[in-house]
Amino acid sequence: MTLLDARTARLLPWIVAIAFFMQTLDGTILNTALPSMAADLSEDPLRMQSVVIAYMLTVALLIPASGWLADRFGTRHIFFGAIALFSFGSLLCAVSQSLNMLVIARIIQGLGGALMMPVGRLVVLRAYPRSELVRIMSFITLPGLLGPLIGPTLGGWLVEYASWHWIFLLNLPVGALGCWAAYRFMPELRGSERTRFDLLGFLLFGASMLLITMALEGLGELHLPHMRVVLLLLGGLACLAAYWLRAGRTANALFPPRLFNTRSFAVGIFGNIFARLGTGALPFLTPLLLQLGMGYSPAQAGMSMIPLALAAMAMKPLAKPLIDRLGYRRILTFNTVLLGLLITSMALVDGQTSHLQLAIQLSLIGAFNSLQFTAMNTVTLIDLPDSEASSGNGLLSVVVQLSISMGIATGAALLSGFSLDNRQAADGVLSAFQSTYLCIGLLTILAAGIFLQLSTEDGRSARRVKVDVDE
Repeated sequence: MTLLDARTARLLPWIVAIAFFMQTLDGTILNTALPSMAADLSEDPLRMQSVVIAYMLTVALLIPASGWLADRFGTRHIFFGAIALFSFGSLLCAVSQSLNMLVIARIIQGLGGALMMPVGRLVVLRAYPRSELVRIMSFITLPGLLGPLIGPTLGGWLVEYASWHWIFLLNLPVGALGCWAAYRFMPELRGSERTRFDLLGFLLFGASMLLITMALEGLGELHLPHMRVVLLLLGGLACLAAYWLRAGRTANALFPPRLFNTRSFAVGIFGNIFARLGTGALPFLTPLLLQLGMGYSPAQAGMSMIPLALAAMAMKPLAKPLIDRLGYRRILTFNTVLLGLLITSMALVDGQTSHLQLAIQLSLIGAFNSLQFTAMNTVTLIDLPDSEASSGNGLLSVVVQLSISMGIATGAALLSGFSLDNRQAADGVLSAFQSTYLCIGLLTILAAGIFLQLSTEDGRSARRVKVDVDE
């Protein structure tokens, strides 16, 4: 663990939170604006997921290099450059005149996003004791949750009264503040020893993620023949198998297989993958449901998302006491089932649903989703030894982004399929959304079986360590 002076120890979580705020603000504003963007660009609003997935997939592809880059060039330089690149990509998004231009700009934006949160989380892992990890990570995500709180409402207002281009321009002043804070206060941490970058492993791992995501996209927006989808999926799985077989005999592998010798890490990684397949689609589907299925205006849809963000913020301070009292196994198992049931309850939403009922449903989803993410992310990292923190943190960041993009692709594919099945019905669009929510809710419930594999003692040893608060 790296010792920090008192001032840096106080400010560092805020610096990382600024980066998280930028990303969450950008994503939540974008989801609300998708129908208006589609109309402006003459595209089908149900096929706009490429704008979201292009960013998520770029982030997932480049995150494996984040730990090595931070170790090689220092956390301050990489973090500063990441915020600057994310801001530049936002400017390009704002001036885009076509869907292809927007997707390319989102890829550039993703180059910065791939480094911001992983490097920020890595600094926290190295600078604070493990007994403080839940508290610090909850603190970091709490200011970042202002993005989901402000984003939908602000995005809806901008789309309705100005232009969707302005949603990206909002990142520029926040990025300028983040660059200044990173240059001024971010510690310059480097790896203890110089290692070679596993380029072949990086290419194999990246190819597997790209092919698997393209296979899911092929079922949705791309409408590829099923045989081609199967070939893409098999190719992705083959690349992934080749990577893991090679990693077992490579000294400098990006993600060494020995990481999975830590049970809590293995359960956390697989739990993140399958639980986020359901929850990852929510931010994409819900604004579309409100606008396309229920006839809400962009501003109304944005206002309707506020209870979800408020409940998520309210849950964050309660996460650590709940985990300390009940343990990761109980929290994650029961919370995953409950969250899945709440997602399936969105299948009951229709044109007759009152604003109060919708607010209650979204509030409950936001609260238990917030607890789920905090518990999943923390249990994944808390028992790893310091020597494996960098690669473990990198793999967690990859899995988070990849599972969200796969969740969006899965949700979009289900929505596209159900839309075709119900195209003759008067309420075909709404029925397609209801069926999609039912499916992704069931996917989330099934993930609870993964968290049952945790021991009641997993993660508890690190929380029992007594550390001085000024350390």
